[in-house]
Amino acid sequence: MPVYFGSCIIKINNKGTYGLNIFQPSLKIRTDNTLLYYIGITISIILIILGILGSILPVLPGPPLSFLGLLLTAIMKDFSPPLTSSLIIVMLIVTIGVTLFDYFLPIIGAKRYGASRWGIYGSLVGMILGAFFSPFGMILGAFIGAVIIEWIISKKELKALKAGLGVFIGSILGLILKLALSGIMAYYLIISIL
Repeated sequence: MPVYFGSCIIKINNKGTYGLNIFQPSLKIRTDNTLLYYIGITISIILIILGILGSILPVLPGPPLSFLGLLLTAIMKDFSPPLTSSLIIVMLIVTIGVTLFDYFLPIIGAKRYGASRWGIYGSLVGMILGAFFSPFGMILGAFIGAVIIEWIISKKELKALKAGLGVFIGSILGLILKLALSGIMAYYLIISIL
């Protein structure tokens, strides 16, 4: 029966003799009663909470923070179910996809609703400027930027409003995707701790 101690394995065989093998390092840092374990789990919970907040606030990268919390928990739990290595790889791929998709959804929405290239530029500038004012300033800024620039360029109010609506729908869809992914990672963290 191996007993994990630091980076060494102490083997206890059937005859009661002990053998110390310092050349076989262990990846197991989990013993549920150690201070390191509780610090790691606390940091994971903080990262998950910041990830959920970051899904709404444009200042924090939501899903990547949630993923780091989930990864840390998986390492602390030695990738035992439900946080298996395959789940962590899937969550990494989905996190990268959602994060990239979130940046392009407003642009895709604007294009789908008929925005010109200038309307898309206006939405990007509005999104950047709006991020400085409030959590939802980024969405509102993108909407206002697309509407104003599209209105100035095309001189058509309806086309400008449709472009702004496309940006708004794309931004809201990105926010929902980020929240859903961070919520799923929070669920896996909770069931792995309990």
